[in-house]
Amino acid sequence: MRILFLCTGNSCRSQMAEGWARHLKKGEIEASSAGIVRHGMNPYAVRVMEEAGVDMSGHASKTLDDLPSLEFDAVVTLCGHASETCPFFPGQVRRVHRGFDDPPSLCAGMTDEEEILSVYRRVRDEIREFVSGLPGSLD
Repeated sequence: MRILFLCTGNSCRSQMAEGWARHLKKGEIEASSAGIVRHGMNPYAVRVMEEAGVDMSGHASKTLDDLPSLEFDAVVTLCGHASETCPFFPGQVRRVHRGFDDPPSLCAGMTDEEEILSVYRRVRDEIREFVSGLPGSLD
């Protein structure tokens, strides 16, 4: 099953979802991620995923134009903006919205690194739970 995780900037939530899918569902799900725009990789997202044993050091922030193929079985939007602006995908593509909190927004103004990391870890773990249930959690 080919799944695209789509978010606004492809820097945090969609990258985490792709990372978890590649780690937990290898051979079952072919995962990709993209953003409506390219924001670059979020270093906190990379760090908390590494803590959980998922290496995202080779990931890069990308848009749909950067993907080699737009043939997916499902497109999962992970934020409201991506859901509202999700482009049309031809064929029998299943569109699912599963919103998660945006760690960079929640951490705006925070200065305590442990507090910041705890927000990223919570969202990381919520995304892991969702991805663990794929493809059934698409219902």
